Amino acid sequence: MIKLPELLAPAGTLDAFKTAILYGADAIYAGLPGFSMRARAKITTEEVKQGIELAHAAGKKVYLAFNLFAHDRDFVNMPRVSEVINYLKPDALIIADPGVLMWVRENHPDMPIHISTQANICSALSVKFWQNAGAKLCVLAREVSHEEFKNIRKQCPDMKLEIFVHGAMCMSYSGRCLLSNFITGRPANRGACAQLCRWKYDVILRECESGIEMPIEEDERGAYIMNSKDLCLMPRLREVIEAEPDSLKIEGRNRSEYYVGSVIHAYRAAIDAYAKDPENFDPAPFMKELERLETRGYTTAFFDGNLGSDAHNYETTRSTSEYHAAGVITNVDEKTITLELRNEIKQGDEITFILPCTTDCVSVALPKIINAKNGEELPKMSAGQHNSLLIPREWLGCVMQDKFVPYVLAYKHK
Repeated sequence: MIKLPELLAPAGTLDAFKTAILYGADAIYAGLPGFSMRARAKITTEEVKQGIELAHAAGKKVYLAFNLFAHDRDFVNMPRVSEVINYLKPDALIIADPGVLMWVRENHPDMPIHISTQANICSALSVKFWQNAGAKLCVLAREVSHEEFKNIRKQCPDMKLEIFVHGAMCMSYSGRCLLSNFITGRPANRGACAQLCRWKYDVILRECESGIEMPIEEDERGAYIMNSKDLCLMPRLREVIEAEPDSLKIEGRNRSEYYVGSVIHAYRAAIDAYAKDPENFDPAPFMKELERLETRGYTTAFFDGNLGSDAHNYETTRSTSEYHAAGVITNVDEKTITLELRNEIKQGDEITFILPCTTDCVSVALPKIINAKNGEELPKMSAGQHNSLLIPREWLGCVMQDKFVPYVLAYKHK
């Protein structure tokens, strides 16, 4: 019997922690504030502490990303980092820098170490190197193909392996990009990437002697020359699971709770469906849920080897989805549900709730827009400033009302 992999969710906010737990993540990873690849994520040390306590109470694990490439000046602050690690009590640290690994082993010898994708692990020998250095798990580079993964798995049977299955791709090698730092002074490897690969460019050739400029004109594809589509291995999930990775990682610590919940919900349901009936597993129903998300289009990236031309979106960085987040439930009582808005809602709009622990959804057309603050009826309500509307339970009938708890997500057609 094949052992099912852990489903690992990102959390860049406390709300994302709560959402990931509710929608079925087995483990959650967050940044050690100020010392990870997502240093700009809006989460404080106290919020990480709350998230870890909530996760542990639910039987989930939490891994802290500590995957900066450290300069000598960074080690001056390590005594403070030690205090934070001892205070937070994570289940593992995610590390990329050999120097940081040595420091962790010396100062936190009992702390499990996971090696970040930033270490560019593409071979069995690299896995064994980090295993000999004391690591318990390696996150393989996104550039590793499925066949390469199977070979690594065969050669490293006693080492835990983790792979990315969903999320943004980087135009540089495993995210080790200098473009942002070079042009804007914002270092990608310190969580401050300006995502210059998503910008629209004009390409100009210059003849050095005459100084004549010859622009390369845009064609019907546009000029988004470095804009990768998003990774999605849902269509190949059977092959992924049967290759026996230990952990499936979702990218997205800077994403909303709507994104985190929706992706985790889809992969949780898909993994459970595979476990129930492997022979008849069909990823198509779960792919439909992922297609509702705001995305640049999907690609299986390096799964089959080298990238093809379909791995990039040359037209735009805008979402290809026809849907967007409507809001998230923040309060439930006997008579009403409070929905905090993420986009404008108008009278007559139909919104759909993504319910945890089931693939069923509940939709409702809103005959009225009722302001949660004062009960005033409005023709529409915009998002922002915690604007919320009330939805009387009677509008929903009696369908699955017990599933409506805080952090249930809703979406609507654009």
